[in-house]
Amino acid sequence: MMGIRSTRRICQGIFLVLFLWFCTAATLGSAWWQLRGWPINWLMELDPLVGLGTLLSTGTVYRGLLWGVVTLVLTIFLGRFFCGWLCPMGTLQHLTGYAAHRFKPVATKVRLNQYRSAHIIKYWILFLFLAAAGAELISKTLLLPKSHPLLFLCLLLAAALMGARKGAATRSRRRSRTLPIVALLIGLWLLVIFPSSGKWIQQASLQTGWLDPLPLLHRSVNLVLIPLFDGSLVHLSATQRYYQGAWAIGAVFFAALGLCLLIPRFYCRFVCPLGALFGLFSRFALWRIGKSKEQCRGCPNCERNCEGACEPSGTIRIHECVLCMNCRETCRGGAIGYRRFPSTAGETSHPDLSRRGFVVTLCSGVAAVPMMRLGGGTAANWSPRLVRPPGALAEADFLKRCLKCGQCMRVCPTNVIQPAVFAAGVEGIWTPVLNFRIGSSGCQLNCIACGHVCPTSAIRRVGLDEKLGRGAHATRGPIRLGTAFVDRGRCLPWAMDTPCIVCQENCPVSPKAITVRDVHAPVMSGKKFRVRRADADTIEFDGDLLTPDRLATGDYFCRRPIGSDIGFRRISGNTSNRLMLTTTPAWATIPEAGESIDILIRLQQPYVDPQHCIGCGTCEHECPVRGRRAIRVTAENETRNPANTFFLPT
Repeated sequence: MMGIRSTRRICQGIFLVLFLWFCTAATLGSAWWQLRGWPINWLMELDPLVGLGTLLSTGTVYRGLLWGVVTLVLTIFLGRFFCGWLCPMGTLQHLTGYAAHRFKPVATKVRLNQYRSAHIIKYWILFLFLAAAGAELISKTLLLPKSHPLLFLCLLLAAALMGARKGAATRSRRRSRTLPIVALLIGLWLLVIFPSSGKWIQQASLQTGWLDPLPLLHRSVNLVLIPLFDGSLVHLSATQRYYQGAWAIGAVFFAALGLCLLIPRFYCRFVCPLGALFGLFSRFALWRIGKSKEQCRGCPNCERNCEGACEPSGTIRIHECVLCMNCRETCRGGAIGYRRFPSTAGETSHPDLSRRGFVVTLCSGVAAVPMMRLGGGTAANWSPRLVRPPGALAEADFLKRCLKCGQCMRVCPTNVIQPAVFAAGVEGIWTPVLNFRIGSSGCQLNCIACGHVCPTSAIRRVGLDEKLGRGAHATRGPIRLGTAFVDRGRCLPWAMDTPCIVCQENCPVSPKAITVRDVHAPVMSGKKFRVRRADADTIEFDGDLLTPDRLATGDYFCRRPIGSDIGFRRISGNTSNRLMLTTTPAWATIPEAGESIDILIRLQQPYVDPQHCIGCGTCEHECPVRGRRAIRVTAENETRNPANTFFLPT
């Protein structure tokens, strides 16, 4: 009969394969293995920290994130089953630690699996992220005396009654500890209620995606592992995928795995905020690992392979137990079991967290948001290079929802959606931005995949009619990502007297947002082209002044500066001292020997019509100036932030 540990291993393997399959299926296409209704966000939706963070930051929960409620309910019944049975990041941590420490002596394994006081760090990380996500909610709560005084009085009375009831049942020494907390909360309230300015920075910011294992693993696999190994066995993408700053994403991921070489499940034990959330809820678990004090022989064998470092040989720490069941399987006396009643040998159901640490962490998380925004990145000092994908919410709302999971970047068919480095500030690191230099093209007109894979609706779902401004959306026009600007100091027709209409030819909108105006500029100014002899279609000069066939592109013309023939004649070819001309228009009179002739180049200088430009970036991608492009898209006039328009009010 298969044991429970073998069942757990099979379950871990299934969910790891399922995760990798969903990452593979996040490929735009019509093949059966590509994005065709596969629930690629399902594992992330099972993550309750995603839903809780979104709820705190926005006051709403995206429909798919309700799966997290199921996970929490099962945690209340079963304990931290998700960490030990389902989480793909936990499985990778488990495998790495197992491979690194498999052959070490039992005493060494027991020492590595001991509980450490630093395990509570993950709880402070959790509270820090949740405080940042709920900063706006906390600010509104502290402003209740001003906005809803009656409600505030009711809450204050309820808190006083609860405090009095608790104080009656505890010693005065413990009651005295609450005084600094009350004083600090009152101070925070006074700090928020009296200033009348700066309210725009009292907003929420969802930063759980930095260390939440599911977004972290999605980001690492999508932006690092798949691009590294794509093409070795199968080709998931038509071309090599590139992502700016991928080294930092990979460094975080491989560091999380590499630290398992020192301590098993290092990330799970010390860092993981999701594990901390499950640890808080596991105190209510109906089923839990327990030990019979009478049957225990006192050996440390149960701690040899304990994945959670929950001290099963002593007082079991329920909040750290990941239900790996290794202790149950290795206990020779059968003293350890998975049961409904508490451990008779003693147990600890919740972490030892100090109130002072909780308050400091809470205040730090709330204060972090305005500190990050004091630079004005979400206000007047917004970055013009911060071009978001189509359907992205306004910047402040976007930062309340984005998980930095990389799903939109993975599904983008042209590889232009990139993880931000510092363009969006510290809180916007690894959020999606458009980089039109990378990839195979700009943002395709008929592509809306990024909004359909976003798990939190930071990039909302839009239809093609809305994106292109058709049908019911015709009055609002298409979604504008930004506007293209011509850099006349780098543009070939403007700065180098070199013909180029690449941006105008590749502009995909109709009518075209890029138009050209013809100008004629002299070639090799300072040189005199004097006629030796001429006929109806050729002109021969004195001296070898020209490069053979250089003027045969159709962009060169000759003109008589004096006389009745003041028009242009196109040059069809040339030698070092002769021009061949098209037959029409003909000369009114043949040029005479000694007469001067001007050779001109026709330059089609590009102009951008901001009324039609949607900022798709195709022009920037195709620009032949391969370094800093001569035409670049910036966020001016973007649809998501109407305040960023450059049109004067009428």
